[in-house]
Amino acid sequence: MGRMIQANLRSASIITVHVISSCVADSKQEGMDKSLQIVLLCALMSLHLLLVQGSKQDIKCGACRALVDEMEWAISQTDPKKMIQTGSFRINPDGSQSVRETPFARSESHLLELMEEVCEKMKDYGERVDPTSNRKAYVRHTSRDGTAMDLSDVTFDSRVSSSLKFACEVIVEQHEDELIEFFAHETDNVKDKLCSKRTDLCDHALQIPHDEL
Repeated sequence: MGRMIQANLRSASIITVHVISSCVADSKQEGMDKSLQIVLLCALMSLHLLLVQGSKQDIKCGACRALVDEMEWAISQTDPKKMIQTGSFRINPDGSQSVRETPFARSESHLLELMEEVCEKMKDYGERVDPTSNRKAYVRHTSRDGTAMDLSDVTFDSRVSSSLKFACEVIVEQHEDELIEFFAHETDNVKDKLCSKRTDLCDHALQIPHDEL
């Protein structure tokens, strides 16, 4: 379990202890039967808070990993031979210009263009719940090449796509510099390095195979 998940669990545990302690103190004034009822109610409320917290973490993680997957796909579909001139066109004292050609696919201008559109792709994702851990993961429910997919355990509706899109937009806004930094150069395991190690959006993703979201 990653650092962020552990921190969240510790935080939720502390909240649970404080809430239940407060409830126990109040229940002493209500009698034994009501005391038990109040304690159980407070415990359920604390558990609900913990589950909500975990659900939000899953959405952020899923959105980040889906964003990376879509960005990498879009970059791979760009002609690698296409170049763009970058640098300053100002004439230097010696008559030269500080202009160089770089691959268009990973240029900052192209990456910014892709980042403006990438969150629209979240509509192509559905939700899959792990029956063992109850953690949520997000997978494409439409293949890029038309290949049939097993979607028997995947839920896809407007609620899921809207939540992913919103989380994606927040990530693009808050981590624009990190996204450009990673995609400007070919890097292995971007999902783990960006979504987990750099941003802490989903530390538990380090346990997820690289081809899953």
